[in-house]
Amino acid sequence: MRRGKIILFLWALVSMLSLGRMAENQAYDGPGSLASGTSVVIPSGSTKVVAVRLKAAGVIRHPWMFEAAAWLTRGKFPLRSGEFWFPAKASLHQVLDVLRFAPEVEHKITVPGGLTSIQIAAIINNTPDATGSVAPPPEGSILPQTYAYLRDTTRQTILNRMEKAMRRALAKAWAHRAPGLPLQTPEQALVLASIVQQETPLPAELPRIASVYENRLIRKMKLQADPTVIYAVTHGAQTSLRHPVDAQNLSTDSPYNTYLHRSLPPGPICSPDLAAINAVLHPASTKDIYFVATGKGGHVFARNFKEQLANIGRYQALRNQQRLHGAAAPAH
Repeated sequence: MRRGKIILFLWALVSMLSLGRMAENQAYDGPGSLASGTSVVIPSGSTKVVAVRLKAAGVIRHPWMFEAAAWLTRGKFPLRSGEFWFPAKASLHQVLDVLRFAPEVEHKITVPGGLTSIQIAAIINNTPDATGSVAPPPEGSILPQTYAYLRDTTRQTILNRMEKAMRRALAKAWAHRAPGLPLQTPEQALVLASIVQQETPLPAELPRIASVYENRLIRKMKLQADPTVIYAVTHGAQTSLRHPVDAQNLSTDSPYNTYLHRSLPPGPICSPDLAAINAVLHPASTKDIYFVATGKGGHVFARNFKEQLANIGRYQALRNQQRLHGAAAPAH
């Protein structure tokens, strides 16, 4: 009889321990309270401070349970501060793994090709979740692309990365340039790429536009590039005018005005992207020295002035129609 009671007691004890273990596992590995995935900024401080923040964000239900689980697993890795992404229904186990091992949330900033330094500085200064401010960098010093950064990164740090990316990209592209180019330095390539970048929205046209300007350089012709006139008129504040480039614009006294001055302007007129840089360093093989916009985003090209006049005549009706709507198709 006594033996039976002992067996019954032991069975009850094992059952209680098993239930306790099941409850512990459920609390540690069971689904949490977070309705949908979210990012949370975790402050530095004690485990209690972290628990309060997670509770406020809806990631956990019971701060004391989180603190206990963190203490029991303290040998794995310290909890970190920063911005982290927590999946929906994250268990305590998952929450602790996120705080210990997951990468911080990355934010992104994109700089399109063809913007001036003033425009780029405005984008950087309006970037959320970063700190500080920047002044416009040297023209053409930024490589247009998308950059990732962590919350509270300084905007100056982001700008420095953009400038470093351009220096590296330009040096690498210059090292692999085609032979026989009418360009003597990487800086000259950057200047010409900034002009080519603003001449067409079509990446496929970049090498052919580049060939036109390089053919003009070889012939010691004036580049007569409208984007340089716009830069001279606006001082880099914008990349377009509210009206077509007119005679008054073309007479603007500036070293950037390639209708008045031969060869390249003294510096870039924007930050060209890598496609424009490569187009200048690997131009299309043509004898073109003129082009005119079709009014549909592209251009037609000419090897001499006679062909250029024919192309202009062919598109004159379209250009007149565009003028009525405030946008003419420029000829070059």
